This record gives sequence, C-alpha cells and structure tokens, in this order.
Amino acid sequence: MKRTLLIARREFAAYAKTVGFWLSLLAFPIFAVLGGAVPILMKTSEPTREVVVLEEGPRAAGLAAAVQTALEEEKARREQRMREATAEAEKAGGKSGAAAASSALSQIGGLRMNIVAPPADLAASTPGEEREALVRRYLGDEIPEEQQLDSVVLLDRTADKPSARVWTRRATDDNVEDFVEQALKDTNRREVFQSVGIDLSVVEATNKFEPEITALSPNSASGGEKSFRDKLPLIIGLASGFLLWSLVITGASILLNSVMEEKSNKILEVLLSSASTTEILAGKVLGVALLTVTVLLVWGGIGAAGLIVGLPEQAGDVAEVLLTGGLIGYFIAYAVGGYLMYAVLFAAIGAFCETPRDAQTLMGPIMMILVVPLLVMQMAITTPDAPVLKILSWVPFFTPFLMSARAPSEPPMIEVIGTMGGMFAFALLMVWIAGRAFRAGALSDVKLSWKAFAGAIGRGR
Repeated sequence: MKRTLLIARREFAAYAKTVGFWLSLLAFPIFAVLGGAVPILMKTSEPTREVVVLEEGPRAAGLAAAVQTALEEEKARREQRMREATAEAEKAGGKSGAAAASSALSQIGGLRMNIVAPPADLAASTPGEEREALVRRYLGDEIPEEQQLDSVVLLDRTADKPSARVWTRRATDDNVEDFVEQALKDTNRREVFQSVGIDLSVVEATNKFEPEITALSPNSASGGEKSFRDKLPLIIGLASGFLLWSLVITGASILLNSVMEEKSNKILEVLLSSASTTEILAGKVLGVALLTVTVLLVWGGIGAAGLIVGLPEQAGDVAEVLLTGGLIGYFIAYAVGGYLMYAVLFAAIGAFCETPRDAQTLMGPIMMILVVPLLVMQMAITTPDAPVLKILSWVPFFTPFLMSARAPSEPPMIEVIGTMGGMFAFALLMVWIAGRAFRAGALSDVKLSWKAFAGAIGRGR
C-alpha cells in the first residue's frame, strides 16, 4: 500500500507542478465563457446597414413606404420581445438577472438596418443603365467612405406583383434581401385581401393577436405555474453529463500518455524493479484520479464564484438542486465508476505503446464509440425517458454520462440500481482485464494490436 501511495503521489506531482497543467486547467472555463460571448460579440460588432430604397416608376408607388413601415414594425416587435424577456428574467433571476438580460438583448437580435435618404443624383437618375451605374458607384470604393452605401433596393411590380432588385456591397450579405422579401410578401397579402373586400384592420389585428398562455404542471416547484426553476435540475443534469465526459476522458488520456511515455523512456522497467504491476497500476490510477478531482474543484470553484457574483439569486436555486436533489451523490458515483472503467483500459493500452501512433490502433474505435453519448445526451432535457436514452443507459460505457444527465428527471429506481450495478460490475471486469493486459504489456516489447491485446488478456502475463 505504501508503494502504491508513493507512485500515486509521484504521478500527481509530475503533472500538478507543471505550468502547462494549470494553463490547460484554466483554458476550459475561459473558452466556455468565450463560447457564449463570441456570438454576442459577433452580433454587436455587426454594423448597421445604410440602405436606400427607390421606386422604379409609378407602378411601384407605395412599396417604399411599405418597406419603411415593415422595418418600424420589426423594431417595435424587437422592443416588445426585449420587454417580455426582461420580465421573464426578472421573474426567474430577480432584478440582477433582468438587468443582465436587458443589457444583452439590447445589443443582439434583429436586423441592423436603417433606411436613409438617397443621394440627390441617385434619386434624380433615370431607371436603367444610368441608375445602375450610380448604384455601383455608391456601393464601391471609389467615393469617400462617408458617402458609401451598404445596400440599394430598387422596387417595382412584375405582373402586378411587388418585386425588387437588391444591390449590396458584399455579395455574401443577404440580410437586406431577406427582409425586403418578407416585407413585399406582407404587402402583397394585404393588397390581395383588400382587392376582395376584406378589411385590412381586421387582418392586421388578427396577425398581431398573441394568446396569453400559462404553462402549468402539478410537478412544478410551485405546484402550479412552471418556471425556470423547474428546468434548472435538467440543465444541471445535462451539464453534469458533459462535465463528467470531459473529466473522465481527460483523466484517462493523461494516464495513457503517462504510461506510454514511461515505457518508451524505460522508467516503467525501473518501477517494476521495486513494485509490482498491480501496485504501479493502482498508484497511477489513484494519482491521476487526484488530478481529476483537482480539475473538478477548480472548475467548480470558478463556476460557483461566477454564479454568485453574476446571478446571486439563482445561485441559491442551483445549490438547493445539487444538495437536496441528490445530484451530487449521483455525480460522484457515476464519476467513480466511469473513471475506473476508462482509466484502467487506457493504462493497459499505454503499456503496449511507445509512441502515440502505436495507440491509434485501439484509440480510434474507442473514441468513435465515446461520441455516441454526446450525440444523444441533449435529449435528456426534453425527453429524458426516450427509448434510445433508456436503452443506451444500460450500456456500461455510456452509463456514467447518460444517467448523470437523466438523474434529475428521477428515472425508475430499478433503472438507477440496475445501471449503476451493471456499471460497477463492468468496471471490476475491466480492472481484471486491464490488469492482465497491463502486466503483459509492461513486461514485453510487443507492439500494440488487437491480437496482442487479446492474447495478453488470455495469458495474463
């Protein structure tokens, strides 16, 4: 036992004392924040398009005003959605949550577009080649930047139906085109209704009607109306599943690289002279487990601090779900079983390898299998009892991740006990198999292959 602990301490210190470990440790939360911030930054950095709208002759009369009205209505709808989202955020997260939601929503969403007055020469030009030449000029780089336009919309009627030619500075920008298309569709609909004698005010009132819907459930936190608090456990469960997947695979990969490096450097032979293969394997698994716990504590601390500072009222709800819902217990149990399965497997593979290329023979298929829970885990929020989730939850390799995600939905106890029992039974089988393979790989120079791996398990030496 003493030698096992010494190996574990050595394994932990070998990584914990390096700058690269701590940099990679902090990289995940940084990139997680950036992953949420980048879309917002992209939206906020998107410029407001200066658009000129011109009617091509008397047939197009009224279309420019229709496009202008559509833009004003779109802005009004956006402001209404902002007010509703802010009210929902205040209801779920208090005034601090409402303020954060209002600040974010004010910067994103909606088309950034202003209809501006056309330059005098463009407005006075004759439709056709003369006007198109001026359009190209104002959309090009030949004139000063302050005079340049982002888009010019030329409105007309084809077969008595609204039509448009939309010129844009960037050939890949179709935002103005999409907006004008929808505006002209609405205009045509109103004209058709009017032509058959339908009152437009009735049509507009019908289009604007939004029924008041109250979502209720006897299983909600309040016993009646549903709120964000009811979705919080499922969100936490899904986050736990993804976090556990990341932790287990990271820890197992560290163990694989450690064993592989020590074998290629002949350090493993030195260790075998003073400790048994069982002690070495156990020490390495324990040492990397401590690294994984360190990663979890740091990530959890950063996440908790950010939640307390940014959303203090919701931080209490998260703590309540974790502590009273038993999710921490599920997470720990599935983390232990999942890590044990993959750690000993990756360590056994590493014992046969001296270079990363050697490990690709088995690692490729294993990683392809591990993508499966990532693909189906998101179903745990909306349909945690979907047949595919329930079936895959019984597969020991997938159990830790899928059951962590499903735990907040309170699956039947028979599933919890059955899947957890199957996971730990399979983990013990993996320990036995990997122990034999590790012993054989550490004591030989046989290159890794499916045949060599299976033969090592059969011989156990």
